[in-house]
Amino acid sequence: MIYEKSILKSFRHALEGLWYALKYNRNLRIHFFVALVVIMVGIFFRINAYEMSILGVVIILVISAEMINTSIEEMVNLITSEHKREAKIAKDVAAGMVLIVAIGSVIIGFLIFAPYILRLFY
Repeated sequence: MIYEKSILKSFRHALEGLWYALKYNRNLRIHFFVALVVIMVGIFFRINAYEMSILGVVIILVISAEMINTSIEEMVNLITSEHKREAKIAKDVAAGMVLIVAIGSVIIGFLIFAPYILRLFY
């Protein structure tokens, strides 16, 4: 019984974290919107399950990277309010992680959707 309550409590905390991130992080909201558009376009083009699963994994990676970035930024803000070189590096590297994952996801999306888009013209 105690174990079940701790699992439910963990899920509640996780959902609170997700809600906080969505409420206060504009970039995360953008990523969720783009993910929704990508899923809808995938349905429109009737991409196969394998391609949709690749898109799903990539979407999860981008959203996870953005949430890690948010966590790092909040932690750095908690530790110091001064403008320190190390704090800037931590935030910049975390933002760079999101950029790399996002660029990779665009490339993967292009590789998946390009044949379907080209079929519209040929």
